[in-house]
Formats: sequence, C-alpha cells, structure tokens
Amino acid sequence: MSAYKQQLVDHLAGEVTTVCHCWRLTRKDGSAAGYTDHDRPLSVDGMAFKPESGFSASEARGTLGLAVDTVDIEGALSSADISEEDIAAGLYDGAKIETILVNWCQPEDFAVLRTATIGKIKRSDQRFVAELESLMHTLDQPNGRYVSRTCDAELGDARCRFVLDLPGFRGNGHVTAKEDGDTFLVAGLEAFQPGWFSHGTLSWSTGARAGRSEQIVDHGRHVEGMAIALRPMGGPPVEIGDAFVVHAGCDKNFATCKGKFSNSVNFQGFPHLPGNDAAYGYVVDGGQFDGSPIVP
Repeated sequence: MSAYKQQLVDHLAGEVTTVCHCWRLTRKDGSAAGYTDHDRPLSVDGMAFKPESGFSASEARGTLGLAVDTVDIEGALSSADISEEDIAAGLYDGAKIETILVNWCQPEDFAVLRTATIGKIKRSDQRFVAELESLMHTLDQPNGRYVSRTCDAELGDARCRFVLDLPGFRGNGHVTAKEDGDTFLVAGLEAFQPGWFSHGTLSWSTGARAGRSEQIVDHGRHVEGMAIALRPMGGPPVEIGDAFVVHAGCDKNFATCKGKFSNSVNFQGFPHLPGNDAAYGYVVDGGQFDGSPIVP
C-alpha cells in the first residue's frame, strides 16, 4: 500500500506540479517547529510551516541494506527560532526531523518522505548545516549493559531510585563573581562540604540561561569563596546575581553510592569484578583463598 494519497499521486502524474518540501522538527524536550522551502507560510497536518528560515536540502538518497543514509539541510541562524547559542547548548542534538512532500496549492495533500534524526551540525557565517541520519543509525548504537565496576545508571533515575530532593542533597545559590571560562564564585552553598556537588547538575532559575540544566565538573572552596565549574556548553553569558538549583553528584563508584547516598542496594555496577591481575593470577604460598570478595 502506497504512503501517498491518491490525490497527490494523481497530481505528481500531471505535466505540471506544485509541490514543495516541509520539515517538521521535534526536539527531545518536546518543542516542535515547522519550516518549508516554499515562499509562503503553509499549514500542513495541523502545524504551521514558516518560509523565512531559508531551508534547503541536499540530494536525498536511499540504499538497500543496513547502511546509514544521510541528507544535509541548510538554513539561516535565526534569533527567533534557531540560534547559535541553542545549537551550541545541544538543544537540537538527536532531534527528530520529518521530511514532508506537500502540494502547496492543496496542503491537505502531503506525504511523509522520511524520518531522520539530527547528527552533526556545522555553523559558519550565520548559517548552519545539519546532517540528517536515517533510522538505520539506531542499529549502530550500543544496546544492553557493559560489565564494569562503576555504575551505569544516572543518579535519580528509575534504576538508581535515589530521591535527589531529599534534604542535604539539594541546594540553592546565586553567582557572586565570574572567574575564567565556566567557573563561577557562588553564595548559598557554604553549608555543604567541598566536592559535594561535583558530577552533579545545576539548573538555572533566573538569567539568560533560565530553564537550562548543566553538568557540574567541580565544586570546591577557593580563596575568594565557594566556586563551581561547569562543563563547557556555550550559550548566553552568566551574569552576577543569576540564581540556580544544584543537586548532589555521584562519581559512579560503589564506595560513593554506599557512603554518600546509602543506596548500595540499587548500585547498577559490578564492584567486586576481578581485574586482569586476578584473572591471570595463580595460587601462591601465603595467599588468601577463603572465598571473600577480591575487591572490597
């Protein structure tokens, strides 16, 4: 059965066609937007598709087999829709894009040509080029679990089961000064020992980055006061006075899970996994072979 409506098939069979392409972009956070290479706004499948983005696409190709097909789409960096700061912050990483063929004279006649996800994005001269990867790329992704000594769950997720909003594991503060790069002096976290929020998350409450969450690389005490270093992500500048909420971090080790969070029963790793030295070891005089864990 064809995915094309009969009206669209009949139109494509004619001598003259009035078709264009539309792209429906859905980010991982659920935000959706529509763009088209037509010169007028279109309403297709209940969504508005805007022409001012200047979207264009490279040649599309589909191959048999398990190879990953790619298509490039190009558009202008728009402060209203797609900004360089949002791309740098990773808001469009892994976003889903549906390519739609539309009869712009009768927008109710359309067909979804392909569904893809955004791979690499290049930015230059106020333009961007996004590489769209076909659904075959999911077959290249690792599945299942790795056997390792460290935990492979995210702190607070369904597998970890730890409640991050418990007293002592959540803090509020604001920026008091900016240091080099993504390191800031902060106030409001003096009651927590240094390193408590390392590997944790910071969510901005106010300022140009309000609503964004970022990874904390280090939390420590400097000469001038308490400081937090964030993983470089780009985006709008942080200003003095910007408020945030932080949650405690975990380095994925069993000792941290047990001592810091008292959550060892939910540890999603294999802390007693022997290393190569044990795997290639042999019995020697004076060794301990009572069946106790090799790794404490």
